[in-house]
Amino acid sequence: MSQADPTQEPRIRRLLTLAGLLLVALNLRPAITSVSPVLSRIGQDLQLAATGQGILTTLPVFFLGVAAPLAPRLARKIGPERAVLAVLAALALVLIGRPYIGLVGLFLGTAVAGGCIGVLNVLLPSLVKRDFPRNVGLATGLYTMFLNLGASLAAGVTEPLRLNFGDWRPALAFWLVPAVIAGLAWFAQMHTVHKPSKPSGRPRHLYRNVLAWQVTAFMALQSSLAYIVFGWLPTILADRGMAPVLAGLALSISVLLQVVSAVAVPAIAARMKDQRAALALVVAVTLIGLSGCLYAPISSIWVWVVVLGLGQGGSFAMALTLLALRASDADTAAELSGMAQGIGYVVAASGPLAVGLLHQAFGGWLMTGVLFGLIGAGAIVAGLYAGRDRLVGQ
Repeated sequence: MSQADPTQEPRIRRLLTLAGLLLVALNLRPAITSVSPVLSRIGQDLQLAATGQGILTTLPVFFLGVAAPLAPRLARKIGPERAVLAVLAALALVLIGRPYIGLVGLFLGTAVAGGCIGVLNVLLPSLVKRDFPRNVGLATGLYTMFLNLGASLAAGVTEPLRLNFGDWRPALAFWLVPAVIAGLAWFAQMHTVHKPSKPSGRPRHLYRNVLAWQVTAFMALQSSLAYIVFGWLPTILADRGMAPVLAGLALSISVLLQVVSAVAVPAIAARMKDQRAALALVVAVTLIGLSGCLYAPISSIWVWVVVLGLGQGGSFAMALTLLALRASDADTAAELSGMAQGIGYVVAASGPLAVGLLHQAFGGWLMTGVLFGLIGAGAIVAGLYAGRDRLVGQ
């Protein structure tokens, strides 16, 4: 009986690790995007007013940022592989429990789910940096693609699931299934292919590092634009005369198209001398798409939705890619990821609120367009600094 070729083991290990990463990435949005399709039913059943519904949708975004700094500490204590497995298990438990334990449990479970996702958001870039140092852009693009697929799948399938089950509770609980599958796959590759890495060393003091703050600023500003679009694009388009169903479809198409640029842009940009041009380009494309959605003739809206999706897919994927490219090693990548996403998502959560306040104050979307321009300009400036060929700590 011939023995296995030992030269194939590293390749097999990398493939199984990549498969595990992609399955984990698939779970980074369904806990959030599965709520809005059944939000009106939740409000009816639990007597939840509009304000409470708004808080329910904001909670997970806020806790994405609050929990992010905990990830490097958890990785140092038990190792990044065990940390991913533990958080996946916690996420699955939350997803099965939150629809069935009343109104308080729904809010608490949604917040905890957001925190679990925030921790996983931070851990994945450090694992990419460690396991795929020569293919950071491609690996980041692939897991960003799966992240977007998970978001779109939950947004599109939850309501049909509700209709099939006759209740929103099992429709929400269904999303524990991909979490369990990801956990089993992660456990298998972690224990049969390679030993878990040892807990990492001392933390880096990145809050004193200028480059780390530049990366954080880009993450925060592009995330702010993203969550503004998630929260307000259908309303903007409906106010401009589009049918509500078509306005919702426009957002779905925009999110789906992010997959294309999420894979392509990091793979190309990571091979460039630096990433300044790529970062400026994707933000500029995003602003062009937003401007078209706000001001162009409604008959051309599908063109601008496509442009917007391509810009935002590239922006988000490049923000994640920077976390690996600007770090000298996996431990630093984890620290930088915790800082950038911790602060970034807390800042991003204020973006949709600012849009609502401006719309209420001025009775239209003109000043919202000005806000988009200011945020986008800030993101371009941050990208021109963060995109330079430098490493944090050097």
